[in-house]
Amino acid sequence: MKSKKAKGKKELIIIGVIPARYGSTRLPAKALAMIHGKPMIQHVYERCLKSKLLSEVLVATDDKRIFDAVINFGGNAAMTSKSHKSGTDRIGEAVKNINCDIVVNIQGDEPMIAPGNVDKAIAPLFNDKSINVSTLCFKISDKKEINNPNVVKVVMDSNSNALYFSRSVIPFNRDNTKAKYFKHIGLYVYRKDYLMKLIKLKPSRLELTEKLEQLRILESGEKIRVIKTNTDSHSVDTPADLWKIRNIITGK
Repeated sequence: MKSKKAKGKKELIIIGVIPARYGSTRLPAKALAMIHGKPMIQHVYERCLKSKLLSEVLVATDDKRIFDAVINFGGNAAMTSKSHKSGTDRIGEAVKNINCDIVVNIQGDEPMIAPGNVDKAIAPLFNDKSINVSTLCFKISDKKEINNPNVVKVVMDSNSNALYFSRSVIPFNRDNTKAKYFKHIGLYVYRKDYLMKLIKLKPSRLELTEKLEQLRILESGEKIRVIKTNTDSHSVDTPADLWKIRNIITGK
């Protein structure tokens, strides 16, 4: 495993982990859904390999079919327990015995993930030792997304730390002013020692209410640094999303 070094910084071992389970309520086996001749998980994996800061990429799965698919295209994979209730728990098991400094949780259903976004999310942990967690956000321009509960919104303080994440509209624009709204992009960067502590925490009250596991971090008192990006992400949650991504990738 190679270590990566930001300019003027010490070398760090940074592993990108893609949690991929077989079961999915709206789109079962989506990790293996074919897109332009390749399973979706391969698209995600190969785009992550273009990151300038990741030392290694690993798929953490609960299913032998996904494991075999990754090995067949030359990727790295690890089998994990089927009992995990979150991707965070899955990546925690996958890296527990791996020597690394930083772990990046990369969504397995974003076949068009921008490698630059991965690096942008990692950068704060190079620059500030006090930061244990970072993530990304994108300014919302489509008004339909503001009211869509499947689009998670985030609000930040003056230091770019998350104040709250919600499926609801935040902030609420009482006087109809020119408010800005930011979509949360579900890519997380953790210092490994903090990740090991996080997976031991029980699901929190707000996490269970909103069904957003990042709220467990905020409720425990930890900060999450949020980095703005100009590159949006496109996740595949439904058959319609899959056809849309197929058309976009085929058209490129």
